Amino acid sequence: MQNDDNAINYFKGRGAQVKPQNHFRKLEYAQEHIEAIDEELFSDPKTEIFFEHPKKIINKVISPDIGLDYSMNPYQGCEHGCVYCYARNTHTYWGFNAGLDFETKIIVKPDAHLLLEKEISKPNYKVKPIMLSGNTDCYQPLERKFEITRKMLMVLLKFKHPVGIITKNSLILRDLDILIPMAEMNLISVSISITSLREKTRRMLEPRTASVNKRLETVKVLSQNGIPVNVNVAPIIPSINSDEIPAIIKKVADAGAKSVMYTMVRLNGDVAIIFEDWIRKNFPDRADKVLNQIKEIHGGTLNDSRFGKRMRGEGNTADAIEQLFSVSKKKYFAGRKIEPLDCSLFVVPGLQKQMELF
Repeated sequence: MQNDDNAINYFKGRGAQVKPQNHFRKLEYAQEHIEAIDEELFSDPKTEIFFEHPKKIINKVISPDIGLDYSMNPYQGCEHGCVYCYARNTHTYWGFNAGLDFETKIIVKPDAHLLLEKEISKPNYKVKPIMLSGNTDCYQPLERKFEITRKMLMVLLKFKHPVGIITKNSLILRDLDILIPMAEMNLISVSISITSLREKTRRMLEPRTASVNKRLETVKVLSQNGIPVNVNVAPIIPSINSDEIPAIIKKVADAGAKSVMYTMVRLNGDVAIIFEDWIRKNFPDRADKVLNQIKEIHGGTLNDSRFGKRMRGEGNTADAIEQLFSVSKKKYFAGRKIEPLDCSLFVVPGLQKQMELF
């Protein structure tokens, strides 16, 4: 756990504790002590909001590991502050760093619902399920204020367009009035990520996410309302949460989830720097062990981008985790599954009225 030496420089409520250099920028601001003493002088990191008005909102997914062809991200950056988040690396494209900037400088796309309606109204549009979000959480804290995700769901319901949501925030329950009618038409599935049942571990790994109990309650409420729920036990981190796999699977099965999946932690790019700093501050007694096990899973390196391998890893540790997961899934999820979403109901409202008049 976090020791006293690190506590004085530890930012509570934030995952990353460092600001890795942005490799796309030649010049960066630096804070230096007036007497040239070599020490970091971070001010208390507050959340800043930046508005972006892109030309499109639907993105083609090139990864064969995801399972959906398209995604939409109403926000870039994420206040949840998950220290392991692979999406941190994308924040450098915006001129920020993957560390504290990722969770304190949030890019908001206020016109996302208008772009969505425009894109799926085009005559040549081919309907396929879209993933919301895929990069950063569409129900992160700022959604309570901006309601962009809600507006997008309203568009999708109007067009009867299928969508898969990934989140770890109980705020999704706010939108039951939209999700329930979508579920009745088999247009919606929800994936809830649960990393640990230990609240202390959750707070360190994912400081601004919904609590463990709230997430389990979210799975239960969604399931009771006929909304199919998958649970991602993700990411599995050896010697941090790998021992919890059977308990998590049992809990989410009892809550009504219809399917369960898992992914291994992968520390690509600057995420490796952020995670290593985090684990040495919070778990100094086992830091080397954890990092070495992650390297073993990913071919001797913390960075692994190989399609087909990066989500599950390989080697003895990865095999043991896969076996533990498979046995637990077979025990608690036998006979459960989520049906493919229905694309046949899709309709462009204005076009439908024209056809009826004709």
